[in-house]
Amino acid sequence: MGPDMHTVRAGGRGILATAVTVVCAVTVLAAPGAAFAAPKPTPSPGASASAGTSASVTVVPDKDLEAVRDKLDKLYHDAAVATDAYNAAEEAAQKQSAEIVGLAKKIVKGQQRLDELKERAGRAAAAQYRTGGLPDSAKLMLSDNPSEFLDGAGRVLQGERATKALIREVTRTQQDLKQYAADAADQWNRLEAGRKAKAAAKKKITQRIAAAEKLESTLEKKQKERLAELERESAYQAQTAWLDTGILDDIHSKASAAGKKAVAFATAQLGKPYVWGAEGPDSYDCSGLTSQAWASAGKPIPRTSEEQWKQLRHVDVKDMRPGDLIIYFDDASHVAMYIGDGAIIQAPRPGRTVSIGGAGSMPILGVVRPDA
Repeated sequence: MGPDMHTVRAGGRGILATAVTVVCAVTVLAAPGAAFAAPKPTPSPGASASAGTSASVTVVPDKDLEAVRDKLDKLYHDAAVATDAYNAAEEAAQKQSAEIVGLAKKIVKGQQRLDELKERAGRAAAAQYRTGGLPDSAKLMLSDNPSEFLDGAGRVLQGERATKALIREVTRTQQDLKQYAADAADQWNRLEAGRKAKAAAKKKITQRIAAAEKLESTLEKKQKERLAELERESAYQAQTAWLDTGILDDIHSKASAAGKKAVAFATAQLGKPYVWGAEGPDSYDCSGLTSQAWASAGKPIPRTSEEQWKQLRHVDVKDMRPGDLIIYFDDASHVAMYIGDGAIIQAPRPGRTVSIGGAGSMPILGVVRPDA
């Protein structure tokens, strides 16, 4: 037992040191600050160039405004996709950080248990040494009271069984510590990979928004007004086409109690600015608004529109009710909350505020229900 206990002691110090290091590092990575902030992007020539935009400083002719609108839609859509990736990486990092801290606590607790077991094993070994030396047959011949000897032999047998159980527990604790350390290392690698993914998404977001802002800055006032008019016309035409299908004739479901709370929360955010990566209370991105609205109703849901589409129950459009979430575009890159009468509340995109719009103004992927 001596060499084994020495190995346990040496290994334990290494595992405990690893646990302390992991906790300290995770505390730094998970601390609120610049790493999780959503700073307002600043347009720059470098960012625009790296985003691959061909915007120039010349004034765009009116006949080209449709092309400009298409370009802006693509830039903001790319920013929305990257925002979803950023939010997913942040959500995963929070879970992984908590998991690492939990594993580190298990390592510390396991090391304390191992120290206790080692102390018990040492006491058992010392007792065995003091009472050992003669074989059982010799002890029986020299004993004045055979019954006492037999009683003692029974206690020795019990002690041997206890010792074996102790050894098994020591072995099991060592194995647990190794597994905890391996799991912590795996979560750490995931955390680091997520950090890189989040940094890449953040870079893409700022590039796309900067490129869009620069493109818009080339327009004259009247052109900007005409561009806004084109956007409204496009949304109106899409909403009209959707309503002309008679869809509202089939939608009669009333909001659930939780759905009413979610709608009330979302409504109270009207007018607050869109900020990518934000989930309140002063600003929101699209899924930040919907996830916080349902959290306020006592029903936590995934943070991103993609995960909301993947994890929440799908319902038919004709069966949707106020509070349900409408997922838009083939890549599930946008989400809004249905509030009834063919309308939605949404955080649209950078430069806009939380507002009411038409449910059919964008291509609908499907509808999900948080409180199914």
